[in-house]
Amino acid sequence: MAKVTPFLMFQGNAEEAMNYYTSLIDKSEVTRITRYGPGEPGEEGSVMQAVFNLNGQEIMCIDSNIQHDFTFTPSFSLFLTCDTEEEIDRLYEKLSEGGGVLMPMGDYGFSKKFGWINDKFGVSWQLTLPH
Repeated sequence: MAKVTPFLMFQGNAEEAMNYYTSLIDKSEVTRITRYGPGEPGEEGSVMQAVFNLNGQEIMCIDSNIQHDFTFTPSFSLFLTCDTEEEIDRLYEKLSEGGGVLMPMGDYGFSKKFGWINDKFGVSWQLTLPH
């Protein structure tokens, strides 16, 4: 096995999500996008497969060309270890906009500050600031 890569399936907004995430997290970028062309199974121009990097963590994603009765669940989340209080507060605020709070920002004993949210795309994020 060469590596294990998290994989996110969106329903038409993969590129918007990747651009949003890479704009919020330092040292992040979209590294590859393959789009559906004319006559292919997905909507022309949508993301057939893409790879983006969040501060060294590679993540793959697609725009599903099949409508599903499911989306993301908090059972799987992206866990961010922040360096400063300003960073965790900024990310918590931005990532929770249009989403929902699963655990409000607070001190739960296992870190100085912790919050768990779903973003506007339905992806779950855990943010921590270690002691």
